[in-house]
Amino acid sequence: MVCSKKVMALAVPLALACLARQAGAETVTPTVMDEVVVKAGKVTRVRGAAQPDALSMAIQKNTTANTAALLGDLPGVSLQGAGGVSSLPVLRGLADDRVRIKVDGMDLVSACANHMNPPLSYLAPSSVASVEVSAGVTPVSVGGDSIAGTIAVTSAGPEFAGAGETLFKGEGGIFYRSNGHANGGHLSATAASDKFSLRYDGSVAESGNVSAGRDFKAAGYSAGTTSWLSGKEIGSTAYRSENHALNLAMRHEDDLLEMKLGVQRMPYQGFPNQAMDMTGNNGHQVNLRHVHQFAWGTLESRLYREHVQHTMNFLEDKLRTGSLGMPMATDGKTIGASVKADMTLSERDSLKLGLEYQYYRLNDWWDPVSPKPGMMGGGTFLNINNGRRDRVDVYGEWLARWNDAWKTRLGLRNSLVTMNAGNVQGYSVMAYGDPTNPATQPGAFNASNRKKHDNNIDVTAEVFYAAATTADYGLGYARKTRSPNLYERFAWSTNPMAMNMIGWFGDGNGYVGNAGLKPEVAHTVSLTADWHDAARESWQVKLAPYYTYVQDFIDAERCPVGSGSKCTVANQKADSGFVALRYVNQSARLYGMDLSGSVVLAKSADYGTFTARGVVNITRGSNETTHDSLYNIMPLNARVTLEQQLGQWTQAIEARWVAAKTRVSAVRNETRTPGYALLGWRASKEWKQVRVDAGIDNLFNRYYVQPLGGAYIGQRPYVWGQGVPGEGRSVYGAVTIKF
Repeated sequence: MVCSKKVMALAVPLALACLARQAGAETVTPTVMDEVVVKAGKVTRVRGAAQPDALSMAIQKNTTANTAALLGDLPGVSLQGAGGVSSLPVLRGLADDRVRIKVDGMDLVSACANHMNPPLSYLAPSSVASVEVSAGVTPVSVGGDSIAGTIAVTSAGPEFAGAGETLFKGEGGIFYRSNGHANGGHLSATAASDKFSLRYDGSVAESGNVSAGRDFKAAGYSAGTTSWLSGKEIGSTAYRSENHALNLAMRHEDDLLEMKLGVQRMPYQGFPNQAMDMTGNNGHQVNLRHVHQFAWGTLESRLYREHVQHTMNFLEDKLRTGSLGMPMATDGKTIGASVKADMTLSERDSLKLGLEYQYYRLNDWWDPVSPKPGMMGGGTFLNINNGRRDRVDVYGEWLARWNDAWKTRLGLRNSLVTMNAGNVQGYSVMAYGDPTNPATQPGAFNASNRKKHDNNIDVTAEVFYAAATTADYGLGYARKTRSPNLYERFAWSTNPMAMNMIGWFGDGNGYVGNAGLKPEVAHTVSLTADWHDAARESWQVKLAPYYTYVQDFIDAERCPVGSGSKCTVANQKADSGFVALRYVNQSARLYGMDLSGSVVLAKSADYGTFTARGVVNITRGSNETTHDSLYNIMPLNARVTLEQQLGQWTQAIEARWVAAKTRVSAVRNETRTPGYALLGWRASKEWKQVRVDAGIDNLFNRYYVQPLGGAYIGQRPYVWGQGVPGEGRSVYGAVTIKF
């Protein structure tokens, strides 16, 4: 696949726009929290965290289409494999809905039985202005309905000209990656006066299937299809994505009013660890924000709406010749509102108060492929019918600066979650049962009382101590709660084909919901020790051990014998192959340590500044009810980077090491993965208006299996035991021009 015409078309207005000039710009930036904060690929503020690799994040912004990849180098963060633009962030062993993800202040929900459209997939990396990550003990002002932590990603805020002046500025760029022939481009432009601001952001990206470092299977046709794959080609990894956003803002004295409009068109995205692929994802967003500055602080109000229309089926690597596949459709609507006040009460005390509301509706249906009754014929399969999940939160948080050395933070949040779902049916009465007969599966579901009310309480307490100008310590406790999602409670069918369509874990197994699930309650204790030079410029080391116990952890068990055709004694005892599972409340324990640091090794007028950076992550997770290991826990891993900066030139060589994954989930028949080591190089040269990025991932083209990549079912036949390989060598480059 070569560069698309749309990508090349971006270069024309980009070249012309370089003739324009900018005058008197002022930037309005949002208030940020005291955590790891990276803006425009550069670190602007850090509390108690070793300096992130700013070069890596900046290059990722310009050379990938996967926004989650911007987080992969941060301590305590790993990525669960999915589609090319839809990786799922994992915070200290907890992933997906257990992580609260906010995009431009909006709490978004994945509208898909396989979570193919996670919140971060709606914002292109090139549009990201800031990333805020808070893991473990998360302040209640930024985290609710989650137990792992919060990730807040924000696009560029409005910019205004100086008084009586006008502003016109912008940026555009293109990138190419050799593995998969991935290519893309972006263009942004701002026009503003001192009172009004208008900004446009657009991006396109596409890729063919990527390849592993060597053959991991026989070359040939995907069984029953006309799709030929080489021995090292990773099936179902192609994608295409297009995003557009318009930001209108107005300011007057102490008020800022902002409206963001977003549109996404994703015609296809393959998933190598799912039975299905995305065949369409259309999203529309409206996001209104008002900020008023008072003498006592700020008051911020937000109202937003998102509508997602999503379809799934088999792409060419999985679709059998002459078959219509298995069309599936999802329609999700989210409406949210929030009001929050940030008040300064005294020189010592500050207070945050907030009220949040989220309205979510989901319809998930599967159209028949034949008018004749049968497994996929007759009528429409209603998987989730008028699913409802509403949440109302109120919180308060008190921050006290007792003196120059001591600081405390106390927070309390109450969340009321209400859930329900309408009546369901299968394709046909013959194959799935009469939905009006309580003796059948759909009939029993329809006859049940499905309305659920959860009253969830979150508590956070933290103390911080600055022992000296070169040492900071923090100790925190958090009680965090998450209610189940709609699929965990209301996915109803134990038909093997239907079960295989449910699940976002990438393990190839089938799942059925459990209406009796209780909310998860996590108790976390975390300690941070941060040693550094007085200016935080020469060296820094951060050690962060943590421990989490989760009551009513939502894990899986083999579905009860007799509850479905695949729910058999053999399924209960199978220690290999794909199995049928049911969501269930159990208890879990997670603990580990994040170690990160950086040190300036040498400075020279002729050779520049040499800096070494390192990150080590250790996570362990176990099911305390069954004494099984938790699923998809990243093994011990480390990264060491040596960076050279000379003027506007920066380059780095990086070594990554990942231990073998031997602690695996037996209930899911999770497979082990071998350890591996990778080497990469990247570089950047920046002038006043032009930036060039280049690099090589997996320099020696090593073959490895992704520990969090799941089961490889990217082509037919689906064979248990093969994990999704990582990408082989990829040479990449990008050019970005500012005007």
